[in-house]
Amino acid sequence: MFKKSVGLISIFFLFFPAAFYAQKAAIYPTNWWVGMQYHQIQLLIKSATSDAIATNQIQINYPGVQLLKVHPLENKTYVAIDIDITGATKPGIVPIVFWAGNSKQTIQWPLYNRRNGNGTQFAQGVNASDFIYLAMPDRFSNGDTTNDRIPGMRDQSLNRDSIYLRHGGDFQGIINHLDYLQNLGVTTLWLTPVIENDEPNRTEHGYAFTNHYIIDPRLGGETMYLKLSDALHKRGMKLIQDAVYNHVGSKNIFFLDPPMHDWFHQWPTFTQTSYKDQPLYDPYAAAIDKKITSDGWFTQKMPDLNQNNPYVANFLIQHAIWSVEKFGVDGWRIDTYIYNDLDFMNRCNAALEKEYPKITMFGETWVHGVSSQAYFVNNKIQIPFKSNLQGATDFQMLFDGILPAVNQPFGWTEGVNRLYSTLAKDFLYTNPMHNVIFLDNHDLSRFFSEVKEDVAKQKMGIAWLLTSRGIPQMYYGTEVLMKGFTNPDGWVRLDFPGGWKGDKKNAFTGEGLLTEEFAVQQYTRTLANFRKSSPALTTGKLMQYVPKDGVYVYFRYTSTQTIMCVMNTSEKVHKTDWNNYAQRTAGFTKGTDVTDGKTVRNNFEIAPKTLMVVELKQ
Repeated sequence: MFKKSVGLISIFFLFFPAAFYAQKAAIYPTNWWVGMQYHQIQLLIKSATSDAIATNQIQINYPGVQLLKVHPLENKTYVAIDIDITGATKPGIVPIVFWAGNSKQTIQWPLYNRRNGNGTQFAQGVNASDFIYLAMPDRFSNGDTTNDRIPGMRDQSLNRDSIYLRHGGDFQGIINHLDYLQNLGVTTLWLTPVIENDEPNRTEHGYAFTNHYIIDPRLGGETMYLKLSDALHKRGMKLIQDAVYNHVGSKNIFFLDPPMHDWFHQWPTFTQTSYKDQPLYDPYAAAIDKKITSDGWFTQKMPDLNQNNPYVANFLIQHAIWSVEKFGVDGWRIDTYIYNDLDFMNRCNAALEKEYPKITMFGETWVHGVSSQAYFVNNKIQIPFKSNLQGATDFQMLFDGILPAVNQPFGWTEGVNRLYSTLAKDFLYTNPMHNVIFLDNHDLSRFFSEVKEDVAKQKMGIAWLLTSRGIPQMYYGTEVLMKGFTNPDGWVRLDFPGGWKGDKKNAFTGEGLLTEEFAVQQYTRTLANFRKSSPALTTGKLMQYVPKDGVYVYFRYTSTQTIMCVMNTSEKVHKTDWNNYAQRTAGFTKGTDVTDGKTVRNNFEIAPKTLMVVELKQ
């Protein structure tokens, strides 16, 4: 997510009258499936009128569906009901009848057959054999200009000259270029959030949900999201959905008309999170500091959900399961993980894993220090709270890893030694291979700008990304030297070249690319496609050696393949003596440079600012 300073504002003035809420009967989740593990669910019903729902007059008459309990809520136009969809239930339309005042209202609630292929055709999980490509739908490619503006939505902007306004990218634009992604070596697509953001402005990023059960129509809506999911799976590719449990947008349907007063965290005056992770694990922390971290709002315009409210928790968990089943999601990236209630997150993660045993989840843990990051995932640390989150977006391998490795001069605690030392702390994780490593993303300055537009360093970063441990994730455009600093964040969210009709530069076809841009794109393609079929790089072990004179050597290996990676961060040519790495090089007499196919032998030379990837041969 992004961080933004805000002023104080009373919570009282943020709530809008119920009259602003769309007056129609509604039910959440909008449908369910027969044969689910999660068959006892809680329906949240909203009356079509302003009259209170009569909680003693709710009727469900459908074979196999049992009404277990009715929960009256503070806002009498809402009611929550617990139902059980028994094993004998058949698909069909369930009529749910209730009265509000003198009005009899009926909701036709669908029950469907489940998707085929749980764990094989969807919910497959994402692992170290994958290569994730992160794209912002609004900024990648505009494949359907008819949905650029949607009548009735608050944000009617469309201006590619502005970094803050909508640009028109959509699902069709992504579908049009799946060949490009697959040829690049990508196996998995992660999109920034695709759920409706009916806010008046800054809707391009997607992190301010206004209705969880609507896919944003400006991206193509539910129909095109399903089409994209199907298109990916037909290619043997995967889909990651970006989950936001912590907050919603200020125009969210439940913020405009809350079911309960504590649906959101409330404070006497606006209180923002401190963005401090330390109070969550600090044995000396004050209770108020912990509360501010977890319950403070992310920004003034993003109301903070109260996951300690059991109805809120049920709503969020059911929506997560619904999304996977509905859209065939394979993995789950969880936004602003540390600001959620961590006990709730354990419960939510467990529910998803029970329903989808192979699904994987990784959380945004924007913290500093390996021990801090390890706290929020499966770890080997003996502490009272134990997280069940499988992996993290590995900010430590960026901030204390590859960035200092390529940008700082070599020293005892500087330069590539920081990368080596950070990786050495992997003993804290239960499985560090579940962590997602990256060079940049939608909240960070572009890697190419961070390395001062040094193409050699960019290639070093990409080579490291595709050969180190964990799951590699590339931000759209990194492969063609897109640049920009986060001052403000819009500069790192520019349009992918060629995604719009009339673009003078087209990265999809290569037309108009500069020589260096094309070369880095081809370099990425070569290494990523080699990685696809390399057991050492996808499932192998890692061994690293202490860096010397700015040269860092590590190996990825299995019983059938050994890859030697030599990173020369110095300013001089280095000769690599295999005898110094005999534990891994013994028995090998030559090797092949993966990026150019040339044969190398012992004492091969490696140029400055280069990471050579060599497959060793006997």
